[in-house]
Amino acid sequence: MAEPDTAKRRPRIRRSAPTVRERAAKAQAEAEKPVKPKRVRLAASKALRPLKKLNPRGRVHLPDNRFFRIVKRVLGWLVPRYFINSWREVRQVTWPGRKETWRLTGAVFIFALIFGAAVYGVDRVLDEVFKKFILR
Repeated sequence: MAEPDTAKRRPRIRRSAPTVRERAAKAQAEAEKPVKPKRVRLAASKALRPLKKLNPRGRVHLPDNRFFRIVKRVLGWLVPRYFINSWREVRQVTWPGRKETWRLTGAVFIFALIFGAAVYGVDRVLDEVFKKFILR
């Protein structure tokens, strides 16, 4: 007689849900992964290499004296708060990548062609209706 298939099967292993500690360790490991610099940042860093040789730390700090405090106040009056807040919002935006940008651009062009064809069709039909019934 043939043996039943149950002897050949491996036991099923059930995984329990991860604990809080395991989730925290996984999140920390994800945060420690090196992040590739974006193209703009990479290009900017290449462009600023000659200037970094002049200032090895790479930072430029304006002195905190009375003149610069006055300049900061004047600029605060000249630049409305709206523009400052708008710039902060723009910096928080997650911009699409090159591939996604092309895909979305193609979708816009296709939608424009379809919508243009629909408007053209409605215009031709209404033109014929007005010629037959109203301009008789």
